[in-house]
Amino acid sequence: MASAVVVRSLVNRNIASALAQRTVRPFAVQARRAHSDTAYVPGGPIYKGTVNDPTTFPPPSRAHGSHHWAFERLLSAALVPMTAAAFVTSGSAFPVLDGLLGISLVVHSHIGFDALLVDYIHKRKFPVLGPLLSWTLRATTVGVLVGVYQFNTNDIGLTELISKVWAA
Repeated sequence: MASAVVVRSLVNRNIASALAQRTVRPFAVQARRAHSDTAYVPGGPIYKGTVNDPTTFPPPSRAHGSHHWAFERLLSAALVPMTAAAFVTSGSAFPVLDGLLGISLVVHSHIGFDALLVDYIHKRKFPVLGPLLSWTLRATTVGVLVGVYQFNTNDIGLTELISKVWAA
């Protein structure tokens, strides 16, 4: 009885491995033939002109790097006292402070969303969607700046609006 179980398991194992070799091997051969222009190396083929090339570095610019980082931190730190000062004073009495708060909030938001796009939807990986979203962000930022300007000059302003909403 035990010998019958052993023979049956060996036969089943041999049949299963033979069947697997017949069904899986053609796919592996096709996968290798699909990229016949590249040399096969253990660990994968080496492609030229794609992901294996080092990233090109942008030319140095004062608008990026440490100056850009310092501006982001300065803007973030300046928003705290500016927000407190805007709510302590009245927006109609100090319209310059109200305008500075509106511009600073929009620029701070733009920088944050731009960092999100640069980190997660990079132009190299998403050649159509990356630039499209970057230009959409820029257009939206300009539209919001125009709206904040109109709201601050032709209406009650940001701080008065928030004061009235809080009091309601």
